[in-house]
Amino acid sequence: MELQILMVDDHPPIIEGYRSILAYNSFGYTLNTTAAHSCEEAYNAIFQVKHPFDIVFLDLTLPPFLEKNLNSGDDLIPLVKKQHPNAKIVILTSHYESIVLFKIVKENNPDGILIKSDFQAQELIKAFDVVVKGGTYFSETVINHKKSWGEKSKVMDSYNRQILSLLAQGVKTKSLPDLLHLSKSAIDKRKAILKQLLGIDKGNDEDILKEARKQGLI
Repeated sequence: MELQILMVDDHPPIIEGYRSILAYNSFGYTLNTTAAHSCEEAYNAIFQVKHPFDIVFLDLTLPPFLEKNLNSGDDLIPLVKKQHPNAKIVILTSHYESIVLFKIVKENNPDGILIKSDFQAQELIKAFDVVVKGGTYFSETVINHKKSWGEKSKVMDSYNRQILSLLAQGVKTKSLPDLLHLSKSAIDKRKAILKQLLGIDKGNDEDILKEARKQGLI
């Protein structure tokens, strides 16, 4: 059985490693692999390939393609789903933060997520086989985070995720209204709710970030 594969990662040796590992699968699959190392190369592959992809392996941290407003790997997922509706999408990422993984699952519902620090060769092969056969595969870190998502669902709502992410990037509170298109009072209310949800009685932005990191959210 021949499979058309797209592998997207900004480090060529990593793609070669994945390709070599999967080439030695024992399931009888022959792989025809296309490699892309940026959002632009991935965009071109998605739209120019002659045969539809069966599986897309996608890293999240990629050089952007600003002309098409593609800033990271997750911006490519809707394009894959539109142009290659039958393709299985597997995220292979160094990101292990709960809030990032929650966003990926909630907004994009991929067929698999593997955290690079979690898996070795045999698990990549196992995940590959599970996904090809129509299953879903999450590595250990993702599974552990998923157990707590129900109780943390309010922390994980879209605006709260963005507030935490922007604060973690060093953005000051005074800049948040323009970036999030919310009033200052609305942001202050959300930060007060975040403190309550995180179990903080009093504190500033750094205290919010400290507790969010402690709970594995960012």
